[in-house]
Amino acid sequence: MENHTSTVEEFILLGFPIQQETEILLSVVLLCLYLLTLFSNMVILCIVYADSRLHTPMYFFLCNLSALDLFFTSVTVPKMLQNLLSGDKSISFAGCMAQSYFYFFLGTVEFFLLTSMSYDRYAAICSPLHYPILMSSRVCAQMMMACWLGGLLSILCPTIMISRLSYCRSNVIDHFFCDSGPLLELSCTDTHLVEMIDFMLSSLVILGSLTLMMISYVFIISIILHIPTSTGRNKAFSTCATHLTLVLMSCSISIFMYVTPSQKSTLQIHKIPAVLSSIVNPLLNPFIYTLRNDIVKKVLRETFSHSKALVFRSVGGLFLTCVAPCRKRSVA
Repeated sequence: MENHTSTVEEFILLGFPIQQETEILLSVVLLCLYLLTLFSNMVILCIVYADSRLHTPMYFFLCNLSALDLFFTSVTVPKMLQNLLSGDKSISFAGCMAQSYFYFFLGTVEFFLLTSMSYDRYAAICSPLHYPILMSSRVCAQMMMACWLGGLLSILCPTIMISRLSYCRSNVIDHFFCDSGPLLELSCTDTHLVEMIDFMLSSLVILGSLTLMMISYVFIISIILHIPTSTGRNKAFSTCATHLTLVLMSCSISIFMYVTPSQKSTLQIHKIPAVLSSIVNPLLNPFIYTLRNDIVKKVLRETFSHSKALVFRSVGGLFLTCVAPCRKRSVA
């Protein structure tokens, strides 16, 4: 081990073992999905900020979820597109560590945020009279600050430990981003302590968040069952089922990838779940949580109608401005 270099200056991200023609097609698909993700989440941020009807705790959390999805998908997808289009699959050591840190930091914040959102729904449905007190603007801000601060601190220690490992076996990462498992696989030092800390933190964050969310939804469903009308029950169940599906999909992917004693095993099959986590989920979240909402659709229709009227007035004014001098000259 002493004859090898303790650290490397850059890593090589292998990505997906596909042909060049397929890489071009994949890059086009990824670019379209990435732009659609950015657009849909930016729309949510803009309409929530602009319309006072959406200044409620639920939309406050949804707005933070959209901002989180913007950052989360931008951690991996731009670098993946660069690697596919340029053919240069290298990433610097510092860039790799930063990508790994922000990926897990933002993923941890999302679990905390989903847990806060489930508590918000529990308070709104199970304690509607106390909801303004339970979810005041101050409480919402404190909960959101706790989510971001908890994610920031919980991932700091394992990232520092991974960055201080010796990488002397190879600098080739068999993944499309700097995941912790492939990085540990390249280390030539003992990684049992890092793996144990990763396992404990992943279990605490993912399984703890999932347990709290399930408890909230159990109480919510028990209240929904007592709704007198079948229409109200079906509508409430439809919303809960959609949310639960997305939550369970996110948790199952993360449990499969990270809640294992050793992350260095079965690395080859981690790429597809990672694609779902970093690309598909940020695209689905706006449509599942926000854009299907009746109030949001009404605000979007009003905004679109208002924007269309402004465009027509602007075009009409420009047309009259251009035509008026011509009419004066013709009269003269």
